[in-house]
Amino acid sequence: MANVASMREEAETIAVKALAFVASDPELLPRFLAITGIEAHSIRLAAGEPGFLAGVLQFILAHEPTLLRFAEETGTPPASVGKALRALPLGDDNHEHSI
Repeated sequence: MANVASMREEAETIAVKALAFVASDPELLPRFLAITGIEAHSIRLAAGEPGFLAGVLQFILAHEPTLLRFAEETGTPPASVGKALRALPLGDDNHEHSI
């Protein structure tokens, strides 16, 4: 059980780095907000919702150049992003059991 908690904590760390990466980029942030429908002033509140962090990683994974830039700038192996996604609530295909 500790391994699952450890994986989830690591996944959340990667997702928070990804959120900071997106939020600091003047081109990515507007695109992220438009795709998600979240307003900039609501990001902090939305971040507490189940599935939000998984959505951030899905956004990063959806565009390979963005994924590679995120990986390079943060020192995160690209494969770790997909692995992190699957460890987060609503980050896998089994939505009923991921919360």
